[in-house]
Amino acid sequence: MSSTSSALNQALEATLESRAKRRILRRLPPPSTPTATTVVDFTSNDYLSLSISPHLHNHLLTTLSHSEHILGSGGSRLLVNPVTHHDLELRLATFFRHTQEGTLLFNSGYDANVSFFSTVPQPGDVVVYDEYIHASVHDGLRSGCRAQKRVSFRNNDTTSLISVLEGLLDENDKNGLGLRLRNGTSSLFLAVETVYSMDGTFAPLKAMIQVLEDLLPCRNGYLIADEAHATGLYGPQGRGRVALEGLEGHPRILARLCTFGKALAATGAVILTTPLVARYMTNYARPLVYTTALSHLAIIAASCSFDMLEDGTAEALAERVLGMSRWFSKQLREQLREENIGTEFLRVGIEEFDKEEPERSSLHFHSPIIPLLTPPPPSLTENKSYSPAHDLSSHLLTKYRIHARPITWPTVPKGQDRVRICLHAGHTEEQVAALVEGVVEWGKMRARAVQEGRVMVRNRL
Repeated sequence: MSSTSSALNQALEATLESRAKRRILRRLPPPSTPTATTVVDFTSNDYLSLSISPHLHNHLLTTLSHSEHILGSGGSRLLVNPVTHHDLELRLATFFRHTQEGTLLFNSGYDANVSFFSTVPQPGDVVVYDEYIHASVHDGLRSGCRAQKRVSFRNNDTTSLISVLEGLLDENDKNGLGLRLRNGTSSLFLAVETVYSMDGTFAPLKAMIQVLEDLLPCRNGYLIADEAHATGLYGPQGRGRVALEGLEGHPRILARLCTFGKALAATGAVILTTPLVARYMTNYARPLVYTTALSHLAIIAASCSFDMLEDGTAEALAERVLGMSRWFSKQLREQLREENIGTEFLRVGIEEFDKEEPERSSLHFHSPIIPLLTPPPPSLTENKSYSPAHDLSSHLLTKYRIHARPITWPTVPKGQDRVRICLHAGHTEEQVAALVEGVVEWGKMRARAVQEGRVMVRNRL
């Protein structure tokens, strides 16, 4: 082995060992299949359980049997533009109440976000983003984005957003950023997720648009809405939370990203934007220009999933999973209170959805994503190397055969470790009830150990 190779190996090993010591080393989980019966899946993003739907399975096979093209795509869409892909774009434009010329397919939501944020913001512009925005937006901002400034604000906090925007408008630097924003010669892009993947919370879209209208009256403020975890679950026919709030076609929403790989159990994504932005991205978005397009098979599968949205199948499944979320959250909170398990040991969700406000009963206030936050050890009675999130996950797996993975830094901020629960329409009431039982049992064990001064060192994952 050469000295260069040896030095490289040493550097890589040292970095990975550092992560292992801090309990943040990532590994691929054991191989599994969607129909595995050994454990109950509360981890995957198959919210509507379409990946195991016999109806969708049979519909896809029938469609494929009548399809002229199935394998491959022929190359980048700038070299070949398969009619299969073109027809899906036409269909999506109609489905999402959008213009055909502003509807653009991508191989993934990640590619779409990188493409938009690396190309569309121009020199002198500003990108303001929610602190919990997806990594793909950050990577887009690092991949050639020419915006003059990038600033974050507190998650879903309009007061923080207003403070950030007012600070930008008041800037009086030599480049005149504040003046340009005030007179409309520079643009501001506001990046949010309509449903946050780690928290299950919702961006206050109407309030944010109103902030843009109030503070940027020259109409140079644009909202970019990532609907990855909302598509298929919310709004008419599952068109997302933008549609749910009656904001389709709003001039301040410059782009919506809808992905197919989560609730729709397919692959790919679409950006809904203006025809001009779509033409610009077709010329400059490297993940689009230099990537072989999705295969015909992937496009046909996505189209079959949209059949489920249009015929009402997905709507019934969405109602089921959101209703289950409401029941699970309520039951778990009530049982934790009854057992006097304080939030210093376990907290259900980022927001308190158990308020007595009547509108809280609406399913639209609930999400299939429910984080079980496991705060750091509250005292020296717990071993500092002990990870509550890993232990809760291990407890659920070993005793209840429930698969719910721990999420830790750097995926989430330090101090916000959690087990993220993802509910599916295919879960039974008995399975969800067992999840409640397992979580409460673990909470009692942890609270008792701390109160009795015993050191918890167990970690089986």
